[in-house]
Amino acid sequence: MKRSPMELAAIATAAVPGLAPTGVASLPDDGNDFDSVLIVDAAKNRWRVRSPRHEEASMRLETELAALRAFSAGIRASLPFQLPSVAGTVRQGPLRTFVYNHVPGKQYSLEDLVSQGSRCARDLGSVMAAIHSMPSSAIARADLPSYTAEQVRQRRLNELDAAATTGMIPSRLLRRWEHALEDVALWRFNATVIHGDLHEDQLLVQDAKVVAVTGWTDLQVGDPADDFAWLAAVHEQSFAEAAFESYVAVRGDRADPHIMRRAALAAEFALAQWLVKAIAGGDAERIAEAKIMLEELDSDIAEYGGQPISVVEPPRAARAVATDEQPEPVSVAEKLPVAKKVTVSGIAPVDDAGPDADNSSSPAEPETSALRIVPSPVSAVPTPPAVPPVPAAAPPKPASSPKTGSESRGDSEPGSTDKQSKASSSPDTAPGQDTDAKETKDEKDTADTNESATSAEAPVNTSKANVTEDGTLTSGEQTPNGREKDSAGSDTTAIPVQPAHPK
Repeated sequence: MKRSPMELAAIATAAVPGLAPTGVASLPDDGNDFDSVLIVDAAKNRWRVRSPRHEEASMRLETELAALRAFSAGIRASLPFQLPSVAGTVRQGPLRTFVYNHVPGKQYSLEDLVSQGSRCARDLGSVMAAIHSMPSSAIARADLPSYTAEQVRQRRLNELDAAATTGMIPSRLLRRWEHALEDVALWRFNATVIHGDLHEDQLLVQDAKVVAVTGWTDLQVGDPADDFAWLAAVHEQSFAEAAFESYVAVRGDRADPHIMRRAALAAEFALAQWLVKAIAGGDAERIAEAKIMLEELDSDIAEYGGQPISVVEPPRAARAVATDEQPEPVSVAEKLPVAKKVTVSGIAPVDDAGPDADNSSSPAEPETSALRIVPSPVSAVPTPPAVPPVPAAAPPKPASSPKTGSESRGDSEPGSTDKQSKASSSPDTAPGQDTDAKETKDEKDTADTNESATSAEAPVNTSKANVTEDGTLTSGEQTPNGREKDSAGSDTTAIPVQPAHPK
């Protein structure tokens, strides 16, 4: 429930006996969780009153009470700033209102704080270093939360899954955060005592110096980058850099070099956490506001890239070429040592035009860098035809048996079509065929085989290639004895199979 400043002043008089307020003023605070006012009494003392709006906020105030009690006199004396103390409380139902003693200093907005200059930034860095140097034993005594680096990362992953299930997080942000959470190098740090909710409203400044720190409701052992997250929203990054340099100067080797990366991640991810919280509470206004802020963040990252949050940057997708943007052509002549100018046809240069070409009436063809396609001579080494082996157990067959596909390889040559078709299609000796004619045919085939073997051993003139009228290079070539050879130099004439001797 929301309480007015006058109601809070009346509650404070019940919490602190003898308190007589003479003035009251509102104080900035987490508006969704607390109502806060500043009370001035007759002795000019100042008191801060915080009243929770719901049970969760009341539990946070209870945690702060335990944290402030955990700060011993020795710890308070070692800090370069003052800590508040609880002067009294008043319980109303499940909620309890807290009244704190006066602490010096003034609250500034983030812009006004940055305007204080580098002196304020350096002092802020030393204050944060002092918080992170507190002994963790104080947290253990107060029974406050304590997380390791891996536990912090795992909690973020669980929160990311919860945010993704809402369906309201832009996919670019989900990929960006997931990659950062899977970057192992980013999460190698030593957990320290942290404030947990540090921002400009928790700092009291006087003469550009932080004199007091309030709002210890989230004190714990965790990621020190969480206390730097609010600085990611500073437009003057030099202010944040000065604060971090001062922090490193105090912490030395104990300072994590990747604090600012995880701080930027925490600042971005806070919007997703806020959205999940608003959905859980059913606050439509806060849900709409969170969605708008997430869309604006997504747009800024798409346009400007955003702050680096990963040690190992994610792979960037190749930029797609626009439909109206044609790639610049690359000339082949730029890649080759020498490229002669030839005509567009790419078949023959202009000088080789036939005598019938009319150069006076037709315009000259433009020159181009395309390579001319010229048939190159076939340099084939002739090899003697291989005689297919005959299995030893094969039954004897006549010499005029039909050639198999592996024995006859030149069936596509035009010069041997008739002869091969007869050899391949003729069956074995037909019944009643004259034996003398068969023997004469066998002797003739044997003579042709010897002749083809002799011609295969003779040197073949391969300096000329068969070129058709349209400039196409054929694979066949003529041997000196008129037989055709294929592109590998083998005789394409059908090779008869020697008859096996009968057992």
